[in-house]
Amino acid sequence: MTITQDLARHAVATPASAIPPLALEHAKMSVASTIASASMGYDIPSARMVRELEAADGGSAQATVWFQGGRQPASRAARVNAVASDAAASDDSDLRSIAHIGTIVCTTSLALAERLGRSGRAVLEAMVLGYEVAGRIDESLTPGRMQRGFHGSVSTVFGATVAAGRLLGLDVKAMTHALALAASSASGMAVAADTSCAREYHAGLAAMLGIQAALAAHAGFEGDATILETPRGFLDAMGGQAREDITRDFGASWDIVTDMAIKLMPGAHPFHAVAEAAATAARQGGVDPACVDRIVISAAVQHTSFAGEPHPRNLVEAAHSLPYFVAASVVERGFGWDNLSEAKMRDSVIDALQDKVQYDPNPAPLPDRFPHRHGGGVAIWMKNGEVHSATCQAPRGAGSRGIEWADVDAKYRHLAPRAGLDQGQIERSLHAIHDLDHMDDVAGLLQGLTLPARR
Repeated sequence: MTITQDLARHAVATPASAIPPLALEHAKMSVASTIASASMGYDIPSARMVRELEAADGGSAQATVWFQGGRQPASRAARVNAVASDAAASDDSDLRSIAHIGTIVCTTSLALAERLGRSGRAVLEAMVLGYEVAGRIDESLTPGRMQRGFHGSVSTVFGATVAAGRLLGLDVKAMTHALALAASSASGMAVAADTSCAREYHAGLAAMLGIQAALAAHAGFEGDATILETPRGFLDAMGGQAREDITRDFGASWDIVTDMAIKLMPGAHPFHAVAEAAATAARQGGVDPACVDRIVISAAVQHTSFAGEPHPRNLVEAAHSLPYFVAASVVERGFGWDNLSEAKMRDSVIDALQDKVQYDPNPAPLPDRFPHRHGGGVAIWMKNGEVHSATCQAPRGAGSRGIEWADVDAKYRHLAPRAGLDQGQIERSLHAIHDLDHMDDVAGLLQGLTLPARR
């Protein structure tokens, strides 16, 4: 049995009863987080352009474009919604590699379930299984694919494919070929995602192409079932390792429980724990930014090239600037949803403090090959010789720390108005998400995301 066949068997044969309640609850949290992030990203130019391009192309009215209210073919609606969620850098991440699996399995599952008339429970099951397969594949790729320059979309497409295949009712053979086609479908350059709006473009492709791979396999299209492990195949190309772990111990734990983290602040997830540590040190020490001599970071992210530059000028640069995260967190005692605004980037106090951020020349060695999930520490050295320090191993909203509905609800209520939803719509849609596992049809939730003026 090939790796692809084994993954397909798990995706198809896992009974609903085998999925634990906490996994389903995390899937609901991911839905709330994804819609909230899409609310924040709705009017970002990149999201608007993709939405307008798809509207101009037209097609079968199968699934809802969130907030606008128009309908597109399921794969195209998933693309538009995924771009909006990812554009705001406010969705969720798998902390092993910062692949945004939740955005992809959510937008895919809701779009296809709307087309097919599937239940909310079916959506959640598809999301859990899609997340599991994508997470297992991307764990093997970490850190190989990043070192080769590939973005996380090369793994999130498998999440979209499995979620779509599960909703379509693919058998093991068809799911095998869907996964094989997914391996040849999505790409994306990591450096482009770090420096431009290509990040959300990649997300849209992963959602769209995952659905299309499942639909093609459903129609009988076949790929190479050995494509993951064959010489010069997917794992070779992406630097895959620990390949035996990809199919080991299915059901013993669930990636959406153990490794998913929901962003409770915007920007690159590897910086969230460090920002939290910086805010804690500043708050506990009553730090006056004018009296700071230097700020020393000792963090797992130092072992990567993913740290960015100080003095960002736009959302993309700010989302990838660790000096900005730390300086803003010290000044404001936290990093909030408005910290990616140009007004915050121009703040003179935050701006001056960024030049005082340094990196520990001898950071602690990593315990494994997953630098993005290990957090870090911050020491704020004052001009009078005092030192205020704090550490944070995992940010709030991380599965390893426990995700609280209160945090997810607060995120939803804070961001949903940015797309134009009124208070009544916000509360009704949030209630529908909480009750998603009891909904016979997801159309009610999606209709509640439509703005009357944009019908």
